[in-house]
Amino acid sequence: MKIKGVNLGNWLVLEKWMSPALFDGTTAEDEYYLPTQLSPEVYEARIKIHRSEYITERDFAAIRRIGLNSVRIPVPYFIFGDRPPFIGCIEELDKAFAWAEKYGIKVLIDLHTAPMSQNGFDNGGLSGVCRWSQMPDEVEFVLHVLEKLAERYGHRKGLLGITPINEPVTEPMWTQMAVQRRYPPADEKLAEGSAPNTMEFLHKFYQDAYSSIRPNLAEDKYIIFHDAFRLKDWKDFFEKSKFENVMLDTHQYLMVAEMAGCRQTLDGYLEYIQEVFAKDIAEVQEYVDVICGEWCLFNSYATGMDTKGGQTVLNGMDYSENVETMDAEAKKHLYRELANAQLLAWQQGAGYFYWSYKLLLDTVNEPNWIGWDSWDLGKCVDEEWFPIVG
Repeated sequence: MKIKGVNLGNWLVLEKWMSPALFDGTTAEDEYYLPTQLSPEVYEARIKIHRSEYITERDFAAIRRIGLNSVRIPVPYFIFGDRPPFIGCIEELDKAFAWAEKYGIKVLIDLHTAPMSQNGFDNGGLSGVCRWSQMPDEVEFVLHVLEKLAERYGHRKGLLGITPINEPVTEPMWTQMAVQRRYPPADEKLAEGSAPNTMEFLHKFYQDAYSSIRPNLAEDKYIIFHDAFRLKDWKDFFEKSKFENVMLDTHQYLMVAEMAGCRQTLDGYLEYIQEVFAKDIAEVQEYVDVICGEWCLFNSYATGMDTKGGQTVLNGMDYSENVETMDAEAKKHLYRELANAQLLAWQQGAGYFYWSYKLLLDTVNEPNWIGWDSWDLGKCVDEEWFPIVG
């Protein structure tokens, strides 16, 4: 079965750009600082209302209707409620499994954050800080969380698998993204010593994570390792390891392709998708199943300006002069071509998860967000930018 899925991003792990109103009245740029700038009562109410309304049973029915068979659910390291002031969300994940099983949908649990962050991105929960791998006690904490998740869900019918950690950054991407410039730390002292993870650390962590998770999983469930933005650097690791039912997760975004020199035209994107995305996945698929765990239709050409690798207004990009540069039919043609090309590319591997299922942005009244609705799969389907999957 090819995996055809979507991420439930910004539900249990917050990303400010996807739902800016959640951060109203604060200067917080990430989930780490949000509870420090709200009273405990306001923080708890805001989080609980968001979680109860953002994703519901109706969304699983809609996901099935689109033709998808899987969801990837990002969860935080504090999912079990044992890292105050953060509020756990294991009950929400329990509900998601019940909904998924009702509608015949598989769930990939994706541990999306780690204490003191594995990447320094806003989606890692703590912008500009990347120190988790240097803290043995916190690495052990994450392994314990993974073990508990596997014990709780390892034999559930709806489980596809578990991802031990999302997007651990290594040197090439740390430099390419200029992480601490793009995501300036709010506290310089907290960020001291931040550095990319080493491949040696990731090799050991993945081995340890496998040992923590696999004994608690049914045989048909997967452990899915993120490639640390180095898709073609894992051959020896997988050939030397005696793993069962594993996949390699790669995240392939056109905005990152732009940073690598992809031309910001339809032809430029199509060429890159065929010559890089598809060929690289096909090459790695020869020795391990590859899943494209994050991708979307977003690109600078459709926004009418160079977004410098997908930087939002929240990253300090000036979108004040942003205006629509394409009419509806032109935009539909662009996105449909990009959707079909990328869906074909992911066929070289085990499947895909679109990022993301929904956003809470107003791209009509707020010109800063023109073009950003292409991250929203529901909107893409409604606008016929993305095909109903057969």
